[in-house]
Amino acid sequence: MSRTATNSDLRKPRRGIALANRHDNGYKIVLTADRTLMSEYNGGIFLGFSACVPTGLVPNRFYFSMICPSVETNEDGSVKYAPCGLRKIEAALMSNGFERDDIIVAHPQYLHKVIGSNTKVIGITETDPLGMGPATSTFTQLFGGDAYMALKFKELLNHPAIKRYQPRIVVGGPGAWQLQDSEVRKRLGIDSVVIGEGEKAVSSIFEKAFTGELLPEVVYGEIVAEEEIPLIEKPTIDGVVEIARGCGRGCDFCVPTLQRFRCLSVDHILKEVQINLKAGRRPLLHAEDVLRYKAKGLEVNEEAVIDLFKRVRNHPGVNSVAISHFALSSVASAPDLIEGISKILHLGEGGEWLGGQTGIETGSPKLIRSHMAGKCKPFSPEDWPQTVVRAFEILSDNNWVPLATLIIGLPGETESDVELTIRLIEELAAFRSLIVPLFLVSEGGLKDKVKSFSLEKMTPIQSELLLKCWEHNLHWGEIMLKDYFITRSGAKGLLLRLVFSYGIRQTRKLISKCQKDYGYDLSAMIRDIRQGKMKVTPLPIRLVSKLTRSGLG
Repeated sequence: MSRTATNSDLRKPRRGIALANRHDNGYKIVLTADRTLMSEYNGGIFLGFSACVPTGLVPNRFYFSMICPSVETNEDGSVKYAPCGLRKIEAALMSNGFERDDIIVAHPQYLHKVIGSNTKVIGITETDPLGMGPATSTFTQLFGGDAYMALKFKELLNHPAIKRYQPRIVVGGPGAWQLQDSEVRKRLGIDSVVIGEGEKAVSSIFEKAFTGELLPEVVYGEIVAEEEIPLIEKPTIDGVVEIARGCGRGCDFCVPTLQRFRCLSVDHILKEVQINLKAGRRPLLHAEDVLRYKAKGLEVNEEAVIDLFKRVRNHPGVNSVAISHFALSSVASAPDLIEGISKILHLGEGGEWLGGQTGIETGSPKLIRSHMAGKCKPFSPEDWPQTVVRAFEILSDNNWVPLATLIIGLPGETESDVELTIRLIEELAAFRSLIVPLFLVSEGGLKDKVKSFSLEKMTPIQSELLLKCWEHNLHWGEIMLKDYFITRSGAKGLLLRLVFSYGIRQTRKLISKCQKDYGYDLSAMIRDIRQGKMKVTPLPIRLVSKLTRSGLG
């Protein structure tokens, strides 16, 4: 029996082997993600939701060439830009002594170039591996079929190179909670799952993979202190730069790892901004609520946020700054801050606007108090509807465009709660925004306490709420698409606009039919569509052929 390899053996190349040849039989560590996570979606921050939509609504070739084009790759199969989570794991491994040259962040379509007999472990980050997340479960129940992300995850696990060489498979990321069941992992061939923050956990797991030891099946990652969060060494997709972790508002449906709030230093942030700038990527500041950077509890620290945005915007080479998420309660509590950020970023000049994700969730003060009392602070649950309206007014006045979510089917939701939410959506009609209604998924604090909401449970008034949201989205989506495609020249922009415009027209017809012919019984209408009793006009074959022949992918 050969001796057990030491940590030193694992992390250093053997003498006498030229580095140019050491990867002929694969990299020891391969990090990757499914194909839908390896795209910048043409710079459209909101188009990433399309990965949650089932296949079949548009041809796959059209989807992956026009809506979800791949990030650039290098000749060796590595990606030029990767999801921020993968870059953090890559950095964590190197900071824990693993050799840089043993690790590659690879494109899923080129795993045959990087996996071989030397490959010990594959680390995969996933957002929604089984299609169980709120957006995916909503869209797949409405349209039927399997979502792009879930299908591409399974396709990744079944890659011929993985099947041939059988390296250990470790999965982490926001969707890792879906893989806790041992039977699911066994069926998919997954050796280990990391739930929560992975930087402290991966080194031990990967060392065990190197030495052939049994891997822990489920690992709950430790919360990483801000000073221990590693600095990325290579650029991220969309130029994402993490500025804070956690939330601390304590919503019932959220995962526990979001509970502790921590902020990174401005110096750390600017170093990652510079890494992305060198790769031609503008910075996109990421946190659960960017407005709470360096906050004192839930109270916005306006001085710290303004300082952050000034220093990022004034960093040499930065021409624009994007953000990921913000909280409506933070907006409403600090209107001067929103105005200040808008001035720093020159919003409104030349049509510039700032988009970000946020949560409305409900218009019912009762449900806010029951399930997410921290969400509205520093305001009271009773003030929530007007807090939302006031936040939307502030955002509109300062050229911010929210992508907001709603949750249908919260525990204890009554008809009157839904009516309050409908009333709130009607009040928001004047504001440029998108509002995405999602079915409740039993996770976080609600896991095992309540059942997830499903289409079969949907009442006519809940259908009315869902359709009113989509009427709102079609109105503003059409306007924003026109603005977006004005900036896109050539055939690709024109053809994309034709497709989206056609989809908007057909969706309006379906909404009208559900209202007039089905009395808002969306479940019945969908059942008739699936049974062939009602026909839905597909995308014109002639237009699809023109798109796919155009070679725009």
